[in-house]
Amino acid sequence: MNSMDRNFKVGDRVQLTDAKGKMHTITLQLNQEWHTHNGWIVHNEVVGLPEGSVVETTGGLKFLAFKPLLADYVLAMPRGATIVYPKDAAMILGFADIAPGSRVLEAGVGSGALSISLLRAIGENGALDSFEKREEFATIAEKNITNYFGSKPANWNLQLGAVQEFPHTQMYDRVVLDMLAPWECIQMASDVLIPGGVFIAYVATTTQLSQTAEAIKSSGNFTEPESTETIVRGWHHEGLAVRPQHRMIGHTAFLIMARRLAPNTIAPARRRRPSKGAYGTSEAES
Repeated sequence: MNSMDRNFKVGDRVQLTDAKGKMHTITLQLNQEWHTHNGWIVHNEVVGLPEGSVVETTGGLKFLAFKPLLADYVLAMPRGATIVYPKDAAMILGFADIAPGSRVLEAGVGSGALSISLLRAIGENGALDSFEKREEFATIAEKNITNYFGSKPANWNLQLGAVQEFPHTQMYDRVVLDMLAPWECIQMASDVLIPGGVFIAYVATTTQLSQTAEAIKSSGNFTEPESTETIVRGWHHEGLAVRPQHRMIGHTAFLIMARRLAPNTIAPARRRRPSKGAYGTSEAES
């Protein structure tokens, strides 16, 4: 790609960051101005500049100008439901091995944050079928996704309603759930996943995690589920003063993942001693 192709042009979103780290996002339009408490920036003067340039208001206020990263966009976009945070979206893409050409079923679109990450990962040759029960969430998600890509992706299909109530006539490589009761969709996931396909669910509470895990085990159609939690802690560094930041992104959700077994396959039983009281007194003592 020619380096000039990366220069700002009309229609681009531009993230302006001041000396205190505060960020503002504008969309470049001809003959428009962005006003601050200390002067303004003329959009025409930003068009043609490379990313990483410094732009200055008429009052001398300076900003670094970059195109927003995906994380910047999803954290700032309008929300209906709580978004899947970038740290969790990254883990979903990595753990579920979502790659160009993947066919993905997603249930629980929310505000569209995870859908954007999925669409970027699968590329033009992949396909994403998304299901959302709440019309207001679907409307916000469609606007956010269309705004991000510039138009509605041709390989994205959004359906309004509960995913388990739709007839599914095709198979998927991956099933990704972000919903209150993913355990209700285990049979559906079994039916639509190819052998070796990945099931992954994003759940907020330990109760949801437990019920989903037990449903996966009871189905007999998946490998032993594995669960993780991702905690991100930033660090402050100035000279020799290196320490953890006081604020961190702690618990947002758990991820639980399993792989689809081949039909009529019984996986070897996982050998482990149940924790005391895990399945009730009578089972634990037997």
